[in-house]
Amino acid sequence: MYTAQHASDHPDQPAIVMGGTGQTVTFAEYEAASNRIAHLLRAAGLRRGDHIAVFMENCPELLEIEGGAERIGLYYTLINTYLAADEVAYIITNSTARVLFSSRARQPVAAAAAAKSPGLERMLMTGTGEPPAGWESLSVAIAAQPDGPVPDESLGAAMLYSSGTTGQPKGILRALPEGGPGQALPVMEFVKAMFGFREGMIYLNPAPLYHSAPQASVAASLRMGCTTVVMEHFDPERWLALVERYRVTNCQMVPVMFGRLLRLPEDVRARYDTTSLECIVHAAAPCPIPIKQAMIEWLGPVITEYYGATEANGFTFCDSAQWLAHPGTVGKAILGDLLILDDAGQPCAPATDGTIWFRGATAFEYFEDPEKTAASRREGGITSTVGDVGHVDAEGYLYLTDRKSYMIISGGVNIYPQETENLLASHPAVLDVAVLGVPNSDLGEEVKAVVQPVDAAAAGSELEAELIGYCRDRLAHFKCPRTVDFVDELPRYPTGKLYKRLLRDQYWAGHQTRIV
Repeated sequence: MYTAQHASDHPDQPAIVMGGTGQTVTFAEYEAASNRIAHLLRAAGLRRGDHIAVFMENCPELLEIEGGAERIGLYYTLINTYLAADEVAYIITNSTARVLFSSRARQPVAAAAAAKSPGLERMLMTGTGEPPAGWESLSVAIAAQPDGPVPDESLGAAMLYSSGTTGQPKGILRALPEGGPGQALPVMEFVKAMFGFREGMIYLNPAPLYHSAPQASVAASLRMGCTTVVMEHFDPERWLALVERYRVTNCQMVPVMFGRLLRLPEDVRARYDTTSLECIVHAAAPCPIPIKQAMIEWLGPVITEYYGATEANGFTFCDSAQWLAHPGTVGKAILGDLLILDDAGQPCAPATDGTIWFRGATAFEYFEDPEKTAASRREGGITSTVGDVGHVDAEGYLYLTDRKSYMIISGGVNIYPQETENLLASHPAVLDVAVLGVPNSDLGEEVKAVVQPVDAAAAGSELEAELIGYCRDRLAHFKCPRTVDFVDELPRYPTGKLYKRLLRDQYWAGHQTRIV
C-alpha cells in the first residue's frame, strides 16, 4: 500500500513513535512532510536517478527525507553516523550526492565533511536556531512548499554502502523500477514475506536506520500503513518496556542485542509482558548457539533468522523449529541458488568450507566501480559473492564460518575465527569478544582474543588463562588464542557488526604486509 492512501484513510494513526521521547508523527503529518521535501528537491533541479545523502541519527526527519526521495525517483544514501569527517566526505563524493541532509547533533562532523565534498550543491540541517555557514534550515526551506504530491511522481530507492569492515565502503546500486511511488520495490516485497510482516502489526526498530535491514524493514512497515516505534539507541530494558507498552508484534535485532537482553537480571526480564511478540528476525552477524537457544527458551519459537548481505544477492532463512533441528544454521536458500565453491570454482562436498555464492538472485553493481563488481561475479555475471565462507549439511542448511578476509593463516594452517569467537561468547565472564590474527615472526600469524569482560576488575592474567583453557578443552589447539587482551569496549557498529578491520589494524601497524 502506498502511504498516501493510508494517510487519507487513517490520517491520525501514528506512523512513527520515538521510543525515548514519545514524539509521534501521524500518517497525515508524515505524508505532508515527505511531499514538501519532494517539492523542495524537485525545485532544486534534482531529477530521476540523481543522488542525495543523509547523515543523521534515528529521527522522524530521516524517514520523511526518505519518503520525499522515493516520490521523485532519487537515490538516497544513508551514512553511518559513527564515521569520521573524511569517511563521510568519501561517501558523499563517491555517491555523487548533490544535496546533503544532516542534524544539529551531527553538525561538527557534517560541516567538516561537507567542506571536503565539492560536488554538493545544497546542505540542509534539522533543528532550531541558526545553521552553520553555507547550510539552510530544513524546516524553513520546506515551509512554503506544497504538502500535496508532485505532479510527476516516480519511485526512488536507497543506495546504501557496505559497512567498510574489510576495506573502503562500496555503494550498492540497483536499477530503479519504472512506475510511481505506489509501486512496491521487489526487494521490499521479499522483506515483508521473510520478516513475517502483516497489516496491523506494530513494528519496533531498535537499530540505526542507516543500516540496510532496519532501513528496508521500516520503509516496508510505513508502506503497509503500520505503526513503527523507533528507538534512538538500543537499551535492553527499554526494549522490553516498549514491547509491553505498545504491544509490539514484530522486531528485527542482532545477536549482540540478544546477549545484552539475556544479561539482564531474571527478575527484570520477568517484569515485562512480551506475549504480543509474533516474530523477531535476526541477522548481520552469526549468533552463538547458547545465546539463541536461551532466547527461544525465554520468548518462545518466535525467533527467525536470515543470512544475506546489503547487496541482496541471495538469502537463506530458518525459523525456530528448523534452527533447533539444525543448531547453528542460518537456514536454507530462499532467494537465489546457493553454491559452496572452492578456490578453483568447484563445488564443495557437504560439511566442507568454501566461498558462498548465489546464482540468479537480485542484480546489483558496486556504484561506479566495475572492477569490484566484476570481482564479485562468475558465470557471466549471474552468480555473485560477497566473500563469506561456510558449508552446507546433507539437507542443504547453511552454516557460516567467517568472512574470507578474516581468515588467519598460522603456520600454513587456515583458521576461521568465528568458531572461537562463538565459544568465548558463551563464557559467563565474557561480555563481547573478537578473535583475529596478529603478527608472529615464526608462524606468520597467531590467534589472539580481544575480550570485553563482564567485570572490568576481573581482567588480567588469571582470566586470560581461564579463557585460553576454556577454548583448549573444547577446540583443536591451533584454533585457540595464544593470548588474550582486555578492552573496555570493542569497536562495533550499533548494528552489531564488529569493525574488525579497525581492531586488526592496531596490531598490524608498522607492517607493510600481513606476511611476517
